[in-house]
This record gives sequence, structure tokens and C-alpha cells, in this order.
Amino acid sequence: MDERFAQQAQDTYRINQIQMASKEQLLIITYDIGIRACLAAEKAIGVGDTEHINANLQRAQSVVRELMVTLNLEQGGEIAASLMRLYDFMYYQLVDANIKHDEEMVKNVRTMMEELKATWVEAIAKLKVETSKGQKPAAIAPQTGGTNFAY
Repeated sequence: MDERFAQQAQDTYRINQIQMASKEQLLIITYDIGIRACLAAEKAIGVGDTEHINANLQRAQSVVRELMVTLNLEQGGEIAASLMRLYDFMYYQLVDANIKHDEEMVKNVRTMMEELKATWVEAIAKLKVETSKGQKPAAIAPQTGGTNFAY
């Protein structure tokens, strides 16, 4: 009973965290979910757990698709177009990794997600500094309106 209560409390915390998050925080949370899914898939591949390999790689694919649909290609220009190509590559790497149970392919996608997340964390911090100084935010910053990010 205690384990179920703990899980319920954790789920409630996550829901509240997401509901209260800014667009920038949601982007970071999305990357975190993808990274965790890749790590879990890598572990499942290591032990040959086909069910968990598939479930976690599908979760990672969903994350990449979400990142793709939130891109604002009109406002983001060439940076957004480059990210779309990268996300497309990552997505198909995850599909192929699921078919082949290839841990190295999953690791490569996870590494890309970790690097992109780190870049966004840095860009968001820079945006906060610029905004606090009254400067116009850099073009790479996420949009302040709507649900799509301009990369």
C-alpha cells in the first residue's frame, strides 16, 4: 500500500511540475524524458528485455516527435530547419535501434539529446540575463507567445 501511495504522490508532483512550468522548462523536461527513455532502453538492451526495449524506444520516439511538432519553422529560419533535420535523423535512428536492438544507436541519440539540452539550458540562462538587463532577447530564444518554439 505504501508503494502505491508513494507512486501516486510522485505522479501528482510531476503533473503539478508540468502544469506550472514555463515553455522553456517544458522544453528541458521534454529532453529529460527522452534522455531517461534512452537510458532505460540501453539498460533493457543490455539484459535482452524486448518488452522494455520497445516501450522505452517508443517513448523516446514520441519525445522526438514532440520536439519536431513544436518547431516554428517560419520564425526559426535555418536554425529550426537544421534542428528538424537532426530530429528526423534521431527519430529514424531510434526506429532502427528498436528493430536491431542496437544499444550504440540509442547511446548516440541520447548523447545528441544531452548536448541539445545543455545548449538550451545555456540559451535560456542567457535569455534570462538579457531580459533582466532590458536587452532584446536573442533570436535563438524560445518564443514568448504560442506553444511553438522558434529555434
